[in-house]
Amino acid sequence: METTINIKLKVWRQAGPKAKGRFETYELNNISTDSSFLEMLDILNEQLINEGKEPVAFDHDCREGICGMCSLYINGRPHGPDDDVTTCQLHMRKFKDGETITVEPWRSAGFPIIKDLIVDRTAFDKIIAAGGYISVSTGGVPDANAIPIPKEDADEAMDAASCIGCGACVAACKNGSAMLFVSAKVSQLALLPQGRVEAARRAKNMVAKMDELGFGNCTNTGACEVECPKGISLANIARLNREFLKAGIQD
Repeated sequence: METTINIKLKVWRQAGPKAKGRFETYELNNISTDSSFLEMLDILNEQLINEGKEPVAFDHDCREGICGMCSLYINGRPHGPDDDVTTCQLHMRKFKDGETITVEPWRSAGFPIIKDLIVDRTAFDKIIAAGGYISVSTGGVPDANAIPIPKEDADEAMDAASCIGCGACVAACKNGSAMLFVSAKVSQLALLPQGRVEAARRAKNMVAKMDELGFGNCTNTGACEVECPKGISLANIARLNREFLKAGIQD
C-alpha cells in the first residue's frame, strides 16, 4: 500500500544573480513516500503552473546520481538528510508527515546564483581546464594491460575518479573550499603513470585557479567527506598537498 505525506516547503526564490532573494512557503499534500525529491519538486512546479505562478528553477539532468547537477541544500545539508546519495536519489520517505523542508541553493562565492536554486558551477570546469591534458603516445593503440599498475593504486585512482563534481564539498565547508574536488581530480591522475608527466604543472595550475575563482581554504573539519555523495576520502587532500609541495621543490 502506497504511503503519502503532507509537507510544507520553504524554498529560496531569487529572480536573478543581482536580485534580492527570499524564502517562499508552499504546501504539498498526498506526496508519495516512494517519489524522489526532484519528483516532488516537479509536482510543486506543476501546481504552481496551474495556479499561474512562476515555477521554481532547479538543476537536474540524469536523475541517476551520475551528473552531479542536482545541487540542493536541504534542511541544512547538501543533498539532504540521507548519506552517500545525490538529491535525485533522495526519497520522500526520509521525511515525516507534516514536516517543514527548507530548500536552498549552494552558498559559495565560487558558485554565484543564477536563479532560484540554480548556481553557476562553471568554476569547476575552469579548474579542470587548468589541469590540462596528459601526454599520450599517438602511435599504435597499446593493450589495456600494457602498463603494469598495482591494484591498490588502480583502486584508489578509480575511487578518486568517482567524483561527479556536484559541489557538495564546497557547500558543506565553512570556508567554501574546493579542496576535496580538486584533490580528487589530481589524485585520479597522480596515482597512475600516465599522469606523472604533467603532475607538477597540474597541481600548481589547479590550485592557483581554485584560489583565483574565490574558493576558501580547507578547514580540516572533514565536513566535505561526510557530505560527499560518492564518499571521496580526505586522504586525497593530503595527496594534493604532497603533489603541490613536490611541484614547488622541483621549481
